[in-house]
Parts: sequence; structure tokens; C-alpha cells
Amino acid sequence: MSTPPQPPQQPEQPSEAPAQPSAYPYPNPQSPAPGGPLGFPPAAPATQAGQPSVYAQPTLVGQPAQPQPVNPYLQQGPYPVVGPPPASGGGGAGKAVLWAAVGAVLASAAWAAGVFLIGAEDDPDLRGYSAPSNLCNSTDYSSFKEEYPDNDSSPTHNKLQDDALDESLCSISLKKSTSSYADAYLYSQLDLHKKTDPGPEFSAAWKNYADSHSGYDVEAITGIGDEAYLVSDDTTSGSSSGSLYATLAVRDGWVTYTMSYSAYYSSYDEDTDPPTLEEVTGYLKTDTRTTLEDLRG
Repeated sequence: MSTPPQPPQQPEQPSEAPAQPSAYPYPNPQSPAPGGPLGFPPAAPATQAGQPSVYAQPTLVGQPAQPQPVNPYLQQGPYPVVGPPPASGGGGAGKAVLWAAVGAVLASAAWAAGVFLIGAEDDPDLRGYSAPSNLCNSTDYSSFKEEYPDNDSSPTHNKLQDDALDESLCSISLKKSTSSYADAYLYSQLDLHKKTDPGPEFSAAWKNYADSHSGYDVEAITGIGDEAYLVSDDTTSGSSSGSLYATLAVRDGWVTYTMSYSAYYSSYDEDTDPPTLEEVTGYLKTDTRTTLEDLRG
């Protein structure tokens, strides 16, 4: 299994900037979590039950015995195991042929049952979304541009494409026109889950985030996707100290999307008022809605 791509590294922060807390299941731009893509443990490959093999059949007269594969469907399924004919009694060869025919019929029935079970698996509910090769070109962050008018000339992006998962990543440096380095960062991520429904794990991870991460607040957000959560950590004090972190995580069918904002207020001038958590939350909601509409296009 190849090593999944890691989120791109960000420009170096000033030495006095506090370390940004790590967010599970999605990493912050500054300190990506270890493990699989986006901080998740590496996903186990999806498996499916294969086509049942032919039932154990008796040995015909004059034919050497052939080993038969073990079939769990024969031992546990609704069909009886077909055994060899009785050792005594006349017509051994004819009975062997009869048993072989019965075994073949039951094997065909078991194969049909296996195909039915496999075909009954849910199709991925992707809602028309597609994962672009460059998510930065599809991430709307116009709400942040009044605060950060200087465009990032080289945002970083990455793409993973697999039978089980399509994943697009984007990291953008937010900069005020008077700043010499980035004042904040915006990180977006889109996942198209093509084999498994992410709903239960998504809810468990984000709804209960504060239970395993001290200092974070979690708020359920309505009106965006099937479910959405705002996770935030605000340690600011005044306009020149502390940090502000906020992530809006959305699930729409089998598609998940996150937009994360992080800022270090030590990078702001004392005469400049940085955005508040309430303002950042409004930016995230507005731009996430627009981005998802464009990606669903």
C-alpha cells in the first residue's frame, strides 16, 4: 500500500507565534496529524465476499479424488452441504453422477445468492460532487478578502484518487496588504467516500470533538449539507496576543468537506483589529455554501 499524501507545509511562522493545536480528524495546516490521509488512521481496504466455490462433490468411479476448497457459505449458509453417496448399495457410479448433478445445481443457487448479496450493497451517495485536481481554484474565500486583500500567489494543493476515496486538499496563506508574512491560514479539504458511508464516523468525530480536545467548543450548524459542526478555539486577548482557530465540517451524503481558519494575533499591528470568532464563523458559513454549490455543479 502506498503512503498517502500529506498536506503541504505552510510558510514558516514567526518565532513568537504559539503552536497551533492539532485537530482530529482533519489536521491543521501548521501541524498535520500523523497516520493516514487528513489525520485519519490508514483506511483498511474494502473487501467483498467472493463468488462461492462449487460444493464438495463425490469421487466418481475410476477417477482420482480431487481436493475441494473450503467454502464458508456451504457451512453456514441456508443450503445443506452435499456429501458423498452411501458406501453400500448398488449402482455406486450412477449415484455418484446423480450426487454430482445435485451439487452443481446447489452450487449455482449459492452463486446466485452471492451475486445478489454483493449487488445489494449501497451505491455511494456522492450527490453529483467531483474532486478537482486543484481545489484552490474551486475554494471560494471571498468573504475573507476584505480582511485579507493580498492574494496568495502560490497556494498549495494536492489530490488523491483511488477506488475507495477521492480527496482534494488546498492551503492558502491569508495576508493583509501591509504585512510582510501571512497573518492567517485557510485550509480546505474535500473527500468523496466511494466505498463506505462516512456518516457514523463523521458524527462521532466532530460532535464529540470537545470530549477529547480540551479548550475547544463544538456547535451543530443547520442548513448546510446533511449535518455540519463548527469546532473552535479562541485564546485571543485584545488585538495582539493569542490565537483563533475555527473549522466548519460538513457532510453531504457520502461527501465530506472542511474549511479551517487559523490566525496568530501576534502578527497583527496594535492599531489593527483582527476579525472576531463571530465574524470568522460567518465567513466560513458563507464561503462553504458557495464552494459546495460550485463543486456539486
